[in-house]
Amino acid sequence: MRATVTRMMEEPGATRSATGGEGAAHAADAADDKAALRDEIDLSGAEWQRPVAAGDTPADVGEPFEIAFVPHTDGLTYVALRQADTTLIFTPSEWRAFIAGAKDGEFDTPW
Repeated sequence: MRATVTRMMEEPGATRSATGGEGAAHAADAADDKAALRDEIDLSGAEWQRPVAAGDTPADVGEPFEIAFVPHTDGLTYVALRQADTTLIFTPSEWRAFIAGAKDGEFDTPW
């Protein structure tokens, strides 16, 4: 299941690498590196995808979420994640960190 969902979520080249060379160079900008983009990212044309595990149907998913890869005029592809009335925007570096953590088991249930 995780591999199926992870492959779909890694789709765009701008978000594919699990560990980039950015590291500490962007650590100072991490406090709010999207402040200037909040009102600029256009989600009206976003192609929302709902990840579903192999063997499941969309009806099997309790609280579904959707993701979209949104190109911006700054040349980067941002990742939008929405569930119900909440939409979160992730920078490419934030998304890479999330994917790396998921692959490493960081979000696995401890029991």
